Amino acid sequence: MSATEPAVGTLHDTLVARVGAAIVQGRLAAGSRLVTGELAEGSSRGAGREAVRVLESLGLVSVRRKAGVVVRPAADWNVFAPEIIEWRLAGPGRATQLRELSELRGAIEPRAARAAAREASQAQRESLVAAVMEMARTEGAADEAEYLAADVRFHRTLLSASGNAMFAALGDVVEAVLAGRTRHELMPHDANPHAVRWHQDVAFAIAAGRADEAATAMELIVREAGDAMASAASED
Repeated sequence: MSATEPAVGTLHDTLVARVGAAIVQGRLAAGSRLVTGELAEGSSRGAGREAVRVLESLGLVSVRRKAGVVVRPAADWNVFAPEIIEWRLAGPGRATQLRELSELRGAIEPRAARAAAREASQAQRESLVAAVMEMARTEGAADEAEYLAADVRFHRTLLSASGNAMFAALGDVVEAVLAGRTRHELMPHDANPHAVRWHQDVAFAIAAGRADEAATAMELIVREAGDAMASAASED
């Protein structure tokens, strides 16, 4: 391999992103056949094969004897995969993806907050409080990396602190939502001060073991985030 030729890993990541986005965004319809050797556009058959394995793991394609690589219908996709969430947010299905994610968060996060008020360890309670303090410090640049990192830390800790492994496993999904909101410019530069305060309310309610207060404040957070993203997306 020459010094200027991309590594196989880089090629396969690029191929996964290109083909995966084309499938999720409807440019490659269900039932379409893909030729592995053509995926890499002649650069690397190995990268093409590896890309197919990743796409297959996401439920986007199947490898059939004689038929080759076939695009699968949307019902078969792993919709919780962060990659698929990102591709949907970047395409014409953004509004539907935002609605579905908001509904999922509305069903899960208030319950997780309620449980965390009972189950969280001392370290998790302290981590939640530290995260909201960082959010407050950076709320004037809410569309930048520091605020995003604090917000992700808050929500991941909340889900883990619930003591419910199924809730905790949704950490990647929620992080993908938060990161996608920033990446696709659906996050305002100045954070909604009410939303920051509600995050603080959740953290301090959990720290004090006040389950109902934590759940109520979390409901407000999820509702505000869903409404704000839908409004920003409608202006595109």
